[in-house]
Amino acid sequence: MEGTMFDHLSDGDFRRIADVVGSHTGIRMPEAKRSMVEGRLRRRVHALGLGTVEDYCRYLFREGGIEAEFTHLIDVVTTNKTDFFREPEHFDFLRNEAVPALLGDPRRGSGGMLKVWSAAASCGAEAYTIAMVLSELSPRLRNFRFAVLGTDICTEVLEQAAAAVYPEEMMAPVPAELRRRYVMRARDPKRAEVRIVPELRHRVHFRRLNLIDASYPVDRDVDVVFCRNILIYFDRPTQRAVVERLCGHLRPGGFLLLGHSESMAGADLPLTQVAPTIFRRR
Repeated sequence: MEGTMFDHLSDGDFRRIADVVGSHTGIRMPEAKRSMVEGRLRRRVHALGLGTVEDYCRYLFREGGIEAEFTHLIDVVTTNKTDFFREPEHFDFLRNEAVPALLGDPRRGSGGMLKVWSAAASCGAEAYTIAMVLSELSPRLRNFRFAVLGTDICTEVLEQAAAAVYPEEMMAPVPAELRRRYVMRARDPKRAEVRIVPELRHRVHFRRLNLIDASYPVDRDVDVVFCRNILIYFDRPTQRAVVERLCGHLRPGGFLLLGHSESMAGADLPLTQVAPTIFRRR
């Protein structure tokens, strides 16, 4: 019955997949996500040459199946919504408040690389937006150097991020002057694609990282962490544990930026709120 209306996840298989995803990533899969997961699984079923979602579940839950299929399963169930200059007030804060405060902080010193971490980088739009903002500051600040790290659990979006090729329509939020400086059009006019210029790509590096891991292979003197619109997928204890680990990688005086629907209110953490969804490491 390939491709028929009867090709659905059973209650039991949905719960088993939700348990696997939750235990490995901390991401909750409520019943409301079931139809989305089914639709995405059908694409994976087709890629594997299987017949139905039920066949896929047998494939997944065979001996060794979860280990072999895990990265693909995570790609299926994670949401990778991202835009350039999403929540633009955060980038205004980075430019106008965070960088001056950090460069003037005696605990940090005047030299050294400014390090920014995009902790849920998806396809890289946030990381490259950060790099654009910081590049614009470089001519005004003596000996200003920066590096941007983007991490995500999803290997497929990290490959796209490293390639830095995007549909032209994604550039709409990018100011025209920045598009001229940092974005190249495809040579073939029929391809409505653009690519981030090499000078910016060289400042941004990407790495796979699972935020619910007990430790992160990231420097412990990061100046700014963007962790936006990912905590909402975790339960409250996982949210707190993730932010506590992020704090361990922020230098004193560094900044943590969360998404506008996220809050750490009431959490006992070494953070002082300086603006809505913006915190500074004590």
